[in-house]
Amino acid sequence: MTNPDSAAQLSAPTSHASPAPGAAGSPALAPVAKQVPVERIHHGERFVDNYEWLREKESPEVVAHLNAEQAYTDIVTAGQEQLRQDIFNEIKNRTQETDLSVPSRKDDWWYYARMVEGQAYGIQCRVAASSDGTLADWTPPLVEDGVDVPGEVIILDGNREAQGQQFFSLGGAAVTRDGNLYAYAVDNAGDELFTVKIKDLRTGELLPDTIENVFYGLTFSPDATTLYYMVADDSWRPYQVKTHVLGTPVESDEVLYQEDDVAMWTGFELSADRRHLMVSIGCSEFSETRLLEFAAPQKGLQVLIPRSSGILYDAEPFLLSGVEKILLTHNRDAVNSMISLVDAAEFTQPVAEQNWATVVPHSDSVRINGSTVTATHMIVSLRKDTIERIQVTALESLGTANQSPAVEPVFDEELYTAAMGGTEFNSPVIRLVYTSDFTPPRVYDYVLPVDQADGELLLRKETPVLGGYRAQDYVATREWAKAADGTLVPLSVLHRADLVRDGSNAGVIYGYGSYEVSMDPGFSVPQLSLLDRGVVFVVAHVRGGGEMGRRWYEDGKKLNKKNTFGDFVAATDWLAQSGWVDPARIAAMGGSAGGLLMGAVANLAPEKYAAIVAQVPFVDALTTILDPELPLSALEWEEWGNPITDAQVYKYMKEYTPYENVRAVAYPKIAAVTSFNDTRVLYVEPAKWVQELRSVSTGTEPIVLKIEMDGGHGGASGRYEGWKTRAWDYAFLADALGASTLL
Repeated sequence: MTNPDSAAQLSAPTSHASPAPGAAGSPALAPVAKQVPVERIHHGERFVDNYEWLREKESPEVVAHLNAEQAYTDIVTAGQEQLRQDIFNEIKNRTQETDLSVPSRKDDWWYYARMVEGQAYGIQCRVAASSDGTLADWTPPLVEDGVDVPGEVIILDGNREAQGQQFFSLGGAAVTRDGNLYAYAVDNAGDELFTVKIKDLRTGELLPDTIENVFYGLTFSPDATTLYYMVADDSWRPYQVKTHVLGTPVESDEVLYQEDDVAMWTGFELSADRRHLMVSIGCSEFSETRLLEFAAPQKGLQVLIPRSSGILYDAEPFLLSGVEKILLTHNRDAVNSMISLVDAAEFTQPVAEQNWATVVPHSDSVRINGSTVTATHMIVSLRKDTIERIQVTALESLGTANQSPAVEPVFDEELYTAAMGGTEFNSPVIRLVYTSDFTPPRVYDYVLPVDQADGELLLRKETPVLGGYRAQDYVATREWAKAADGTLVPLSVLHRADLVRDGSNAGVIYGYGSYEVSMDPGFSVPQLSLLDRGVVFVVAHVRGGGEMGRRWYEDGKKLNKKNTFGDFVAATDWLAQSGWVDPARIAAMGGSAGGLLMGAVANLAPEKYAAIVAQVPFVDALTTILDPELPLSALEWEEWGNPITDAQVYKYMKEYTPYENVRAVAYPKIAAVTSFNDTRVLYVEPAKWVQELRSVSTGTEPIVLKIEMDGGHGGASGRYEGWKTRAWDYAFLADALGASTLL
């Protein structure tokens, strides 16, 4: 892929040209990277990439260029500094900085996290639980916001762990059932590869067992002798489940499972009743589950439905009236998925000969997201009318003609999100997290219904919002845009209640549209700073996401991907014609795969946007997916298609990949935001894109690269740095839209 003679083609060192307006009107010189032509030929198509050399991360010249980009960005956006500080202060002043989560029960302890004013990271804590087994025993204890909580045990203080580190992030944790040992994973680079440490909670001392370069996923065996963990390969694909026996050399750790198919993702979790380790292997179109029974480890991993069956499914093993059952959420003859109950013994037979009892039938209007069980109930996560919901059904007659009806907690808003917040298998309650665009997150315990009664919602906490916030000061409505093919695209439209619909306001439209990820209603403190400046904020639920079911996703992937971009442009047109905004005052924002969306619409309709913020943008998608050695590339084939082997996919992707379709038009103000250590979307993609945009654009608006040299896919670490990042993005947009002043 890379020309081996490229070193001989090096042109002059990085220079500076391309004047752009600075903070005080004086010109700032944008960095101009040298051009080193690298030829790529696939399926008879030739493409010359002039900036591929920027991929050389260890090169001092590359690092110097990136630092020059950040220096240029600082100059160009210097005039936004006060606005950034204002937005940061607004976020800070609305946030109760000393706060704690609602305790969650696990075995004999209540676990919770708390934050302290002035500290950037959470403190993981626990207090002892009683054990009388009554409903009252599952009521979270009242713990104080202050530092001195009666009976509190500090498990891990993230602030102490982060001392002396430029980056700090936790990637998972596990505690033994006896509550004595705590394993946790730490990332100090931002590359999402972790160091696992194990603490003896009785003494506070670390065990000598330290495991390097671990991926997400940790759990202990029931007897606390073994730690299970994940390892990623050189392309950042999780492919090995390994076992570490405590007290033995890490070098002797054994591989429990290894997945050699480069297009398959591997992970594991415990079954709800914690009797099995469940290893899941899959892609977006089919999967395979293997179970390890802790009571009989000598049997090894047992395959349920082999991937060769082509079924996408999740499995939950449990005992029902003493019989081993498997609860399957699957897409067998069910595009939106359904739920079946199967005797575990059936899996010794071919799939076509197995007896699957329907528990939740397929529906064209309801998307089944997943299911799990407690000792008494099945819990189902589903999506209906774009909204994520929870339903519960008693286990007693599950899968029979006398199955109990499903019961759903009822909430009083039209647009909201209700999601599982975790629970213990034997608990009489499940934890729910509820939010909407203007309702701060609420934590409920839902008392599971008995004898056909309705369940009871017990509010445990609503996240406080300071500074005089009132939900009634804002409005969220559902609107619909019409795409070019006639498809109606749902929009969430947010604005202040007192905003006048006179066609003069500013608007920001946000989108994602990939991997069946839904942009669900959710409260955002930073977003209030835009709304309070008179901005109409629109979330475009474009195809490729999951808001309207599985078909909505499939209509925005592979050879249907252009629908995602067209839907976003249609949403922009709706906003421009809505009477809410001045069409000349619309900006767009999206991140990661949503950053690809930003790059695509910038090429399709640059005249429709005054500014674009592309966060960690996947803008050089074709180059990335053509190289299976790059992080996650092979895993992407199920989302975008495989351009290596399929000429039609190659041609289709080449028609929309942002980097390869930059053209001689007047681009709006653009900010590409990235991090040097991002392993999901490499910094080189936005770095190349920015260079190509500057070299081709016929306009005069600045195009900048904001790069966090010590961050990962989520930017810099710590809550205050996160607030600064969001303030930077929003200040860039508000400044471009002339919306810097509070109403």
